[in-house]
Amino acid sequence: MSRARVSDAPFVLVPLVPGDARPLHQQVYEALRSAILAGRLRPGARVPSSRALAADLGIARNTVLLAYDQLRFEGYLVGRRGGGTRVHETIPDRALAVRPAASRAAPVARGTAGGTAGGTAHGTAHGVAHGAGAAPSRGIGARGRALAAASAERTTGPAVARPFRLGLPAVDAFPAALWARLDARRWRTRDVLLAMGDPAGEAALRAAIADYVTHARSARCTAEQVLVTTGAQQAFDLCARVLLDPGDAVWMEDPGYEAVRGVFAAAGARLVPVPVDDEGLDVAAGIGAAPAARLAYVTPSHQFPLGSVMSLGRRLALLAWARRAGAWLLEDDYDSEFRYAGRPLPCLQGLDAEGDCVLYVGTFNKTLVPGLRLGYLIVPAALVDAFRAARAVTDGYVSGFLQGALADFLGGGHYARHLRRMRTLYHERQQALLAAATGLAGRLDLAPSATGLHLVGRLPAGTDDVAVAAAARGEGVDAYPLSPFYHDPRRAPYPGLVLGYAGFDPRALRAGVRRLARALDAVGVERPPHPAA
Repeated sequence: MSRARVSDAPFVLVPLVPGDARPLHQQVYEALRSAILAGRLRPGARVPSSRALAADLGIARNTVLLAYDQLRFEGYLVGRRGGGTRVHETIPDRALAVRPAASRAAPVARGTAGGTAGGTAHGTAHGVAHGAGAAPSRGIGARGRALAAASAERTTGPAVARPFRLGLPAVDAFPAALWARLDARRWRTRDVLLAMGDPAGEAALRAAIADYVTHARSARCTAEQVLVTTGAQQAFDLCARVLLDPGDAVWMEDPGYEAVRGVFAAAGARLVPVPVDDEGLDVAAGIGAAPAARLAYVTPSHQFPLGSVMSLGRRLALLAWARRAGAWLLEDDYDSEFRYAGRPLPCLQGLDAEGDCVLYVGTFNKTLVPGLRLGYLIVPAALVDAFRAARAVTDGYVSGFLQGALADFLGGGHYARHLRRMRTLYHERQQALLAAATGLAGRLDLAPSATGLHLVGRLPAGTDDVAVAAAARGEGVDAYPLSPFYHDPRRAPYPGLVLGYAGFDPRALRAGVRRLARALDAVGVERPPHPAA
């Protein structure tokens, strides 16, 4: 079957407006996106090559490449080997906007508050639809739409790891041979491990985790309070399911982690952005915005993405507010193990003397390897039964073999030794990135960090960091624009890029910086003038 093609006169689809304040690449992007959503460019249609479209429009090819990269990243276009670039078969916005066909009856009304009104509305709509011989319209629920929208916003990038992917540890330094021996030993006890697992996790692993966080993170917990998860994201989802009702206010760090925003938004929570400064979350600002919030999400040991550490005064103020308001604190301790100066800071959960308001999330996917898919959630003792029940009715439990091998890895001291090696390695890699980026000074300024797996670089004022990130993807590297991490990207105090370095050796980092320099050139981020002699 032959595929549809675009018009031989693509300039009809891409009308450039002289004097428009929007950059040319943004005009091209918006015109093509509108043509796709309006059906003028149908799924599977081939779009002109970047060279051909640039020639037709009389603009630089890099301008078209920026627009195409953004459309590919958002799922509107897809490149095929030997087949050029085509409109994706599944259009993101169309997939989310489920509309009834014209011949169908109006959507069935959802029940309102009060049983009689809800029953009447449903009965009337149901009767009319079936009386007319038409079926009720189908669609996904509000939570499904919110989850889909949150997934579309995440900047995960391609499957192949390339600089400067966020959250990627040094896979090349993982002790694979040791892990294989531990895994093989666990397989010899398969009669036990093939049985149904405990929804909270294997007892040996939970005990090992409790011992680790008690000694390494100054946490206060027992093995019974630990739930094994597939990672931090599942822990966030469990917290949303168990703790939140639609309409509950949730404090969110601003800027902050996009993926957790999506989880709470999908649960129907009202997100309250709370500014972050050099002392971490501004507790007073949070109280001023939503004093009766149900939950606050924080990254106190290493704020994501800015990197600040929450001061002791702010931590104590946050705990005091939570007790007064009857609120929960969700502590995401995503990479605090990698502190390059002094011991890792004690966690917020350990400061909760009463042990009744902090839920603590940790992950092995960043400290070991992403494919392990193991993390943990520590909950107050009063919540253990509720969380065990929620885990049982969602996905049940994680592979017992993986849990057993990890329990042996922790219990045998291998994990602590691995972390010590990785602290040295990651510090060296951070220094390699900083050294390579000195040539970008004035265009992208990076500062060292005492903790973590990423750095934030500042771009010159007025730079479109989203455009720079799109240009970087076109050059084969993953750089993350800082502005979308803010609740309102327009309120970001400065443009910047977030760069992960831990998963890449110095040679790859140097090559990545060269590609990043080409992306800055493509967007027109000029080199600073040389000082006068």
